[in-house]
Amino acid sequence: MSSSLSPGLIPSALDAHTQAFPVLTAAQIDRVLRVGKVRQVHRGEILFEPGDTNVPFFVLLSGRMEIVQRDLTGERPIATHGQGEFTGEMTMISGHRCLVLGRTTEPGEFLELTGDGLRSLIAKDAELSEIFMRAFILRRLELIQRGQGNFILMGSRYSAKTLQLREFVSRNGHPYTYVDLDTDKTSQELLDRFEIKLDEIPVVICNQHGVLRNPTVQKLADGLGFNSGIDESQLRDLVIVGAGPSGLAAAVTQLRKDWIRC
Repeated sequence: MSSSLSPGLIPSALDAHTQAFPVLTAAQIDRVLRVGKVRQVHRGEILFEPGDTNVPFFVLLSGRMEIVQRDLTGERPIATHGQGEFTGEMTMISGHRCLVLGRTTEPGEFLELTGDGLRSLIAKDAELSEIFMRAFILRRLELIQRGQGNFILMGSRYSAKTLQLREFVSRNGHPYTYVDLDTDKTSQELLDRFEIKLDEIPVVICNQHGVLRNPTVQKLADGLGFNSGIDESQLRDLVIVGAGPSGLAAAVTQLRKDWIRC
């Protein structure tokens, strides 16, 4: 995933893979080095894992690492990184909990940035911003297409509640694995394992919160940590949800009212 993307053109599968996992040049790495720090890593060291927040951003100067995801049978491989490559996907920008586990497979030197450091670099360096953002977006899309998220949704195509939950996570661009109980005959083993009854479907099996039986949208959002970045100690007079025309109009209207009062 690493060749240039022409405006208006959808990349081929090969181009998309190159763009999702590009190798930075020495000059590009040097610009990252100015705002980061070099860290010595050892074989088998876990740098981040599912559920972590404030995950650092790494550029590999030497050594190698693997990205895996835990599932009910153990671990499944997601990607590997070598010299000149970097970690991260959309959770680096959104601040949501990490979806994967990052573990070194060969010792070496990794260049480390905090999340704030990465966002500051993106704001100042247009070239790196394009490279990182394109890679993060394509990596997230690949997780969605493969159904490689941090939770399993088990439900029925005939269930309105199942459809509601699927629409919610899809609108939020969150990858997940869906098990259709109407067609998947092996799912009974999962139901038996967690002692789930028919009236408790849909069921969400979540890394952080175990099993959620017939959850509401709010319960699912809490389980996935969508609101983990909100400081509940802060009081706000107005919260505008949505960035479309209506949300923009509401924000402008409120700004005018505040200006008049001043």
